[in-house]
Amino acid sequence: MTNILRVESSIKGEASVSRRLTDRITARLEAANPGASVALRDLSTGVPQIDGAWIGAVFTPAEARNADQAKIAAYSDALLAEVRAADILVIALPVYNFGVPAPLKAWIDHLARKGETFTYTEAGPEGLLKGKRAIVALSSDGTKIGSEIDFASGYIRHMLGFFGITDVEFIAADQMIFNPDATLKAAEAQVDALAA
Repeated sequence: MTNILRVESSIKGEASVSRRLTDRITARLEAANPGASVALRDLSTGVPQIDGAWIGAVFTPAEARNADQAKIAAYSDALLAEVRAADILVIALPVYNFGVPAPLKAWIDHLARKGETFTYTEAGPEGLLKGKRAIVALSSDGTKIGSEIDFASGYIRHMLGFFGITDVEFIAADQMIFNPDATLKAAEAQVDALAA
């Protein structure tokens, strides 16, 4: 059975272009993988920022954590468990102010844990979440994917690769401000052409 993790981050709700694309991507994957399970993590409702208390919690052995540390670590561990269980990640990436939405960045911060998602070797860092596929639905008003002002797609590709997820595809509905109908239609065609 294929396990799909859908990660939403747009604050626009039903008006979100990235959410519309993740709807279509998920439907395509489900049709091609009967019996697939889909877990949803909607980050738009907020993600706690990592801080000193978080570091103290996640780097304290579970049996030695106090009640507050256990609560903090439980949230972070739940995010990590969802990613570990997934064969395919479908990630919504609306570009806000040329970069990644704050809740999506916070989600990545929770996942970036030495010994859990990456380790350091003599040859350099090694990702520990290998063998997964990620499909990223990028949407933007004016930012062109891969341009010098796109600080979102490269960051997401880098962090996924840092975690060991190197099979990463982008579906782009970028620069929507200029020709929204044609841009969305082209992005939907990209979805329809995805290897499912």
